[in-house]
Amino acid sequence: MDINLLQKNFGRMGARLAVSRLEGRFRRGAGIDVNRDDKGEFFDIRVEPNATMRYEVVDVDARVRHLLLLAREGDDKKNKFLCGHDERHWFVCAVPGNGIARVRDAMEALQPVEVRLAVNNQVKRAKHRFARRNEAFVRQGEWFFLPSPELIVNPKLVMANEPISRGSGGKAHWCQFLYRNGGRAVMVCNRHPAGVSPERYNEILAANSHARLWNWRAMRRDASVFVRGTVRHPDHKTIFLDGWHQVLMNTEAQAPGARHVVFLD
Repeated sequence: MDINLLQKNFGRMGARLAVSRLEGRFRRGAGIDVNRDDKGEFFDIRVEPNATMRYEVVDVDARVRHLLLLAREGDDKKNKFLCGHDERHWFVCAVPGNGIARVRDAMEALQPVEVRLAVNNQVKRAKHRFARRNEAFVRQGEWFFLPSPELIVNPKLVMANEPISRGSGGKAHWCQFLYRNGGRAVMVCNRHPAGVSPERYNEILAANSHARLWNWRAMRRDASVFVRGTVRHPDHKTIFLDGWHQVLMNTEAQAPGARHVVFLD
């Protein structure tokens, strides 16, 4: 692994890179992360001692400040990551699929199928296909919002100031108005960000009298979610959705390399 070449390629998009081998008793875990020091944010690749993991940059698009990173583990395993800058911060995102050779390929692979279909049908100019707002969608971070003008909702089921989260413990995006349809009921708190079933929730309360104080919230997993109004997140510009929009998350969770990404939100 040529560390100097890696740093040079990250520098082409205006980023710093540190590469280190994990040592000692208190290890933060191998993988790629975004960290901060007194000079600002930087990419941080950490590898286990004696590891066979090797990283190389496949493509750099300096114009959009993105690059495609390949991680080779041994002789067979290959994972790809899109590294870049989105609004206010650097990010790392595992990329699913095969045949990903360019930054553009990675950005398209991270769009859900519904988003790609809408883009193909509605976006006429190629340079707008990956914009944060175009004729087909509005994007904020990992979330895509598709207009749903035909949606009819029951006003009694519309909730105000509701979070949407991928359940990894990252910072939630807060929606002014939200409507959920279908899915499974779960109870969510900071200690159980992915949610637990109502049955498991009752077991937790029965086993721990203090568990009632954990700021539980009733939510639904795998539901169809629609939002309108403002969507807020501390790392992104607040967006306003005029009318109901379907909420879709990017496809990072489908990538095997997602387990190597330490920084998620």
